Amino acid sequence: MSDHLDLKAFAVKLFNINAVKFGEFKTKLGFATPIYIDLRILISYPDITKTLANLLLEKMKGIDVDVLCGVPYTALPVATAISLQTSIPMVMRRQEQKCHGSQKLIEGVFHTGDRCVIVEDVVNSGSSILEMVKDLQDEGLKCKDAIIFLNREQGGANLLQNQGITMHALLTLSQLVEYLFEAKCIDEAMVQTVAHYINDNQVTRATMTKIPNRVKMSFLERASLAKNPVASKLFQIMATKQTTLCLAADLTDSTKILNLAEQVGPYICVLKTHIDIIEDFNENFLKPLKEIAQRHNFILFEDRKFADIGNTVALQYSKGLYKISSWAGLVTVHSLFGKGVLDAIQGIESAKETGVFLLAETSASESLITDTYTKATLELASEFPDLVAGIVCQNQLFLDHPGMIQLTPGVKVGDKGDTLGQRYNSPEYVVVEKGADIAVVGRGITEAKDPVVAAKNYRDLLWQSYIKRMEC
Repeated sequence: MSDHLDLKAFAVKLFNINAVKFGEFKTKLGFATPIYIDLRILISYPDITKTLANLLLEKMKGIDVDVLCGVPYTALPVATAISLQTSIPMVMRRQEQKCHGSQKLIEGVFHTGDRCVIVEDVVNSGSSILEMVKDLQDEGLKCKDAIIFLNREQGGANLLQNQGITMHALLTLSQLVEYLFEAKCIDEAMVQTVAHYINDNQVTRATMTKIPNRVKMSFLERASLAKNPVASKLFQIMATKQTTLCLAADLTDSTKILNLAEQVGPYICVLKTHIDIIEDFNENFLKPLKEIAQRHNFILFEDRKFADIGNTVALQYSKGLYKISSWAGLVTVHSLFGKGVLDAIQGIESAKETGVFLLAETSASESLITDTYTKATLELASEFPDLVAGIVCQNQLFLDHPGMIQLTPGVKVGDKGDTLGQRYNSPEYVVVEKGADIAVVGRGITEAKDPVVAAKNYRDLLWQSYIKRMEC
């Protein structure tokens, strides 16, 4: 059988199992596309995975290789299949660098100077390959070749070649569409639609620099880009504990807050308080609260929402009954009064160990916050990069600022809202669709029959959503 017939039959198989889809989709780069390739489902079709591995092996002929490395996660099963058939060893790049043990980013046995061939499923811009190559080269591996299933013909091959990486593609997008047309899987109109898409959506180095990337970067990568020290620490906590859960401990009894913090501390990265609602507050409450936060490695966050002239905010922040600056690592601020509020907080000596979250959007259904106000808040944040840890919002507002954290309140499973205007969204929706880095959960845990079980569940749902967002 000729190569043409082999590839055509394989293309039809992929279409029949819905690994090739036609409709309205978005690529990783944000382009609207009429065709979507989803090879993740191949893990359920071992025979087709084996066929793909054999086809890619043909593309490897003549390439010098000591180890293979599949791009997580889709290409990992394919790289494994190739390794099993050839006995070529594999290495694996972790999505998150370990913060314990050996702290390895590259797993497997290899030697400095080993020639590593990258295995990937689909290439648009080649950015995923370039990110992997950098980490592999940092460990002493040599990377000059990548074997892939599909070149989407959007400029990725040229961008990779400019970085010294030769891409060996099994198929181009045009060839795949042609084979499916010959097999009567699609009509001529779709062939033309895809052709126009390829022509109109080319990626160059210039356009790559403009592509937002916050939601596609790991927390450890972003920790090194955070200019606020609390944000950097928080990114590291999130990566180490594998949690993006902020507990809103909106209780009025100090003992109940301490007990709750002790119980759910292992599963959260932040504990958020409204200190002025505690009916039996006294300064003896703060010492054990700080000890619990230190022991369970989470950050204390006072949701004060400062909104006044600078002098008043300075006093509210550092003086009075609560002395917020002495214990809260994070605070919230309204941008309504402008930069004077941030100047005031930054002028307090202890603010060097504080991060501010500016409120740009809320989860209240009848909020008076406008788009103009939201935009002005983001501009204010850019003026105070050393102080602002992130933004409280409901949407992906600052994709090109990976050092800042998006904190999204109003998360609860199985409930849409309350009678006082609070709106709730699911963990997956706020993380995958809306770009939340940290999600705030309150009554979903505090009113649960078993708060520990609830906290574990929210932690797992949020972390799984983060992983899914990285894969999309």
